[in-house]
Amino acid sequence: MIFNSYPFIFAFLPIMLLGYFWLLRQRLILGSKVWLVGGSLFFYGYWNIIYIPLLLGSIFVNFFVGSALANTKPLKVSKKTLLIFGILFNILLLAYFKYTNFLLDNFNGVFGANVPLPHIILPLGISFFTFTQIAFLVDAYKEKIKEYDLLNYMLFVTYFPHLLAGPILHHSEMMPQFVSRWNWTVRWRNVAVGLLLFSIGLFKKVMIADTFASWANTGFDVATTLNLIEAWSTSLSYTLQLYFDFSGYTDMAIGISLMFNIRLPINFNSPYKAKDIQDFWRRWHITLSRFLRDYIYIPLGGNKVDRYHNYGNLFAVFLIGGLWHGASWMFIIWGALHGVAIVLHRIWKDLGLRMWEWLGWLITFNFVNIAWIFFRAKDWDMANKVLTGMTGSSGIMLNEKIGNKIIVLLSPYSITFGNWLQNIHGNNKTLLWSAAGLLFVLLFKNSHELAHNLKENKMILAILFLWFSSINSLGKISEFLYFNF
Repeated sequence: MIFNSYPFIFAFLPIMLLGYFWLLRQRLILGSKVWLVGGSLFFYGYWNIIYIPLLLGSIFVNFFVGSALANTKPLKVSKKTLLIFGILFNILLLAYFKYTNFLLDNFNGVFGANVPLPHIILPLGISFFTFTQIAFLVDAYKEKIKEYDLLNYMLFVTYFPHLLAGPILHHSEMMPQFVSRWNWTVRWRNVAVGLLLFSIGLFKKVMIADTFASWANTGFDVATTLNLIEAWSTSLSYTLQLYFDFSGYTDMAIGISLMFNIRLPINFNSPYKAKDIQDFWRRWHITLSRFLRDYIYIPLGGNKVDRYHNYGNLFAVFLIGGLWHGASWMFIIWGALHGVAIVLHRIWKDLGLRMWEWLGWLITFNFVNIAWIFFRAKDWDMANKVLTGMTGSSGIMLNEKIGNKIIVLLSPYSITFGNWLQNIHGNNKTLLWSAAGLLFVLLFKNSHELAHNLKENKMILAILFLWFSSINSLGKISEFLYFNF
């Protein structure tokens, strides 16, 4: 089940809300938690019921390991050994489902072997609930949390608004909200703001992201060559599709949760406004950046080591972040590019150098846009097709309507005229959408700034506009991009 579907919007979500608050009104607190856990498991199993045992098995192992780590009584093994076991369990589980085919394929290629690939289907959300539970184990080891209640832990992991694509949560920021009496009654302001955030996210997904998807998918997957304009339109379409798709999902997740009076952490803060690459990662997928910082970068020594080890730590963190996104050399290249960029940025800062803000933004945005090509491409040939087109090496074609006026001037430079966006099935609207999308993310307030500052009358009008604009497009159901990770 996905957020942008009729069953979710008109059946699952209303039923979950009504049942949850009815149970709370009867002061059946335990029952309300059971209701959320049961509904969340149904939500997860709606895709493929076979993976519910996997999710539950992961939960049970991590709960008992975490409870042992949080227990003050002496154990037969050291807590450090137990923590290592728990982390290895999660990593191996993730590695089996996510990286087995990748590793065997590369093994066959390097050694000329013919080991058959098992073609394991990746369970939805496994990357997110794995990182969430690793964070839980580390926090339990550091005595930051004490959790002895299995139902509470199941609710923490399975809570459906964040289960499939984040945000990546901390136990300490979630569970106190479920036991707060303030959250046991309907808060209509939260319902209104949550509905507005959900509507904004729905609009982003079905009206904006899915529009850019048609040009991005054709450019990457269908076209054999791309001229200069087509290649840049392809890369920008994917850059904007990914932004509106993932931020749209996060807006919807945060909005849904807020209707239950539970606040999820913000995951996006206008990342394409970033003036440098470090600023970008403070704004993009914030909870992933937080996890990588707290559980990989700092344990490696963070900035307390010498300068060159610090550069190595930074690079390693982003390489791991790239690999976390998927089992592909393209993700590794994408992570390595960001690792190199963050190291160069740190060197620049260590040298005390400065840059004009507009130039910093221009470099940062174009770097991010180009790096996304590797994130999207399935292999090197696909990435090279787009990159080659962006340099103009595959030809430069301009709109035939202006050709007659300047053909004499430009013909000597191998510039032709014709249907300049035919290879991506685009037209003049493609460029207008790209320009409008960039202006939207650069000049306007983000979802959370808008939602929490609107007065009630404007909020109602905004919800109605976004709702009726989006609802007719729900028949063209498309999954969110981060479901693949």
